[in-house]
Amino acid sequence: MHRVAIVGGGFGGLYAAKALRKAPADVALIDRRNFHLFQPLLYQVATGALSPGEIAAPLRAVLRSQRNARVLLGSVVDLNADERRLELDDGAHLPYDSLIVAAGAQNFYYGHNEWEPLAPGLKSIEDGTRIRHKIFYAFEAAERETDPATRRAWLTFVIAGGGPTGVELAGALGEIANDVLRSEFRSIQPSEAQIVLLEGEGRVLGTFDPGLSAAAERSLVRLGVRTRTGVRVTGIAPEGVRIQTATGEDFIAAHTVIWSAGVRASDLALRLKERAGAELDRGGRVLVDEHCNIPGHPEIFVIGDMAHFRTAAGASLPGVAPVAIQMGRYAAGAIARRLQDLPDQPFRYRDKGNLAVIGRAAGVAQFPHFHFTGLLAWLLWLFVHLMYLVGFQNRLIVFIRWGFAYFTYNRGARLITGDPGRYPR
Repeated sequence: MHRVAIVGGGFGGLYAAKALRKAPADVALIDRRNFHLFQPLLYQVATGALSPGEIAAPLRAVLRSQRNARVLLGSVVDLNADERRLELDDGAHLPYDSLIVAAGAQNFYYGHNEWEPLAPGLKSIEDGTRIRHKIFYAFEAAERETDPATRRAWLTFVIAGGGPTGVELAGALGEIANDVLRSEFRSIQPSEAQIVLLEGEGRVLGTFDPGLSAAAERSLVRLGVRTRTGVRVTGIAPEGVRIQTATGEDFIAAHTVIWSAGVRASDLALRLKERAGAELDRGGRVLVDEHCNIPGHPEIFVIGDMAHFRTAAGASLPGVAPVAIQMGRYAAGAIARRLQDLPDQPFRYRDKGNLAVIGRAAGVAQFPHFHFTGLLAWLLWLFVHLMYLVGFQNRLIVFIRWGFAYFTYNRGARLITGDPGRYPR
């Protein structure tokens, strides 16, 4: 049978594998983790609203009824494009006839990898639990601190990056400080926490309509979040963050810094450049043609966050779940068509809009022909994310969790795990 290798069990890879269920092909899905992670809700793990298992689904369970698919646990470290063979980290080799690369993206610190231990990003379960630790440990440390300046630094939270992840994190932190932890401490008032959202461009949610960005910023202000736009992070230390503003340098004393300012494609993109002649953009993404292929290698599809795909209008598609899902289904369909000797059809992205939430009952929604904000946008965000979650059990549990949190203002996963001394202070 035609051998299809899929690298990555995220949105693109998983939906590609599922779309091949009726194809006369042997499908091998390779991932270094044995689960599919619903990344759009990872920030809720980081803020104690959900537990990791509620936004993840074992890949074998998802594909157990698909007889032509198998799951392989491992990391792809290299490939031979001429011989059509993948090399895994344990030295094993996996041959393929068609290859779908959906290895996703990683945190990018613009050449300052030394910032990573001090300002974790949000790309994995470990990142989520690590940030959760830092957030709730900061309140605990402030409760015991007697020096006013040091206590203030513990109660200052800096988020670098004003995209959807940064905005949603900031809103959740505002809820934690103002509602969730209210009346739980004796020496501090959590509502006195300072939450600072830094953004290099002129406004937060830069991919949204300016009116929606302004509405999101107003919602953040109501939650006690201070936004600083047009600033650039120039240094991160255990004592705080140094930024460059239009008027000069400034320093924010803070012991909790979270990074959402940049991502870069998986390192596998470099292997595609070396082995298959792929071209990369400044973000490390692979430039693909109208069929999501590497030019000169029609058997290799690159999709999702790894792909730099330009529409007919010249716009580059963003690294969001709907793009990865549609690309995954397209790549699977293209392989199925080729097996039937049918001509290729170019990929066409259908824009289904953008959504973001900013705390309780507040959100922004942008669709091609209309925009709206407030409670309706928030409810739509809840519905869409529930529908995209993999597995009925996860959907039901998350729905119940959200309902309970809405009526009680409680977050049931506020666990401080790991060694408190592990993280720099």
